[in-house]
Amino acid sequence: MPPCPGLRINGLGLTYAAQTVFRDLNLHLPGGSFTALLGPSGVGKTSLLRVLAGLDPPEAGSVAADDGRPLHHRVAYMGQQDLLLPWLCVLGNVTLGARLRGDAPDIARASALLAQVGLADRAADLPQTLSGGMRQRAALARTLYEDRPVVLMDEPFSALDTLTRAQMQALAACLLRGRTVLLVTHDPAEACRLAHVLLVLAGSPATLAPPIPVPGLPPRAVDDPAVLATEGRLLRTLLAGVPVAGGNAA
Repeated sequence: MPPCPGLRINGLGLTYAAQTVFRDLNLHLPGGSFTALLGPSGVGKTSLLRVLAGLDPPEAGSVAADDGRPLHHRVAYMGQQDLLLPWLCVLGNVTLGARLRGDAPDIARASALLAQVGLADRAADLPQTLSGGMRQRAALARTLYEDRPVVLMDEPFSALDTLTRAQMQALAACLLRGRTVLLVTHDPAEACRLAHVLLVLAGSPATLAPPIPVPGLPPRAVDDPAVLATEGRLLRTLLAGVPVAGGNAA
């Protein structure tokens, strides 16, 4: 795969229900990096993700790849809901994007991804026969199947039990290595385990605290002292509620 592009967000502005969500928000996501975005509920994390995915237009500002090429067809998005189509089997849901594009689905690759997320024996089943955690794992397999250089994820592991969550975190860190990833999460431990850089969004209009780097390479051990120290710094930033300075991350 060629080098994955970074994303540049310049002067982003967005209003929702007469409330200013962002005003002049600036952010650079380096190519090939895994970034975690945290903040209180309702601050605008999902709104930012949807703007980056091209699902919602900003009222001001721009989103662009730093290689100068259009982002169209280079972004995979995994939302909070699994959005599995109830009339398609699990395998059909994983390969849905290919079918919609008129491409022949790669059944072998999709089956291998289902095996990696622990659903090899459920490929022919309909979504309503799966537990919530299984459905989320199927949605993760569908996201990974798309094989995009930019991946946006909105709390993708929130429906999973602790053990499965840790396993899927490790899998995602492995399979998404080298891609440009932005993960929205409410879990500081998850953020510190997976991301190269942590961002905290807070306030109204929302602004960004200075980025927090995480030492080591993901997926990190949960009991790594450096990771635990970074988690403490992240929690202090989250509890402060207001960014220390600037409102922009370069």
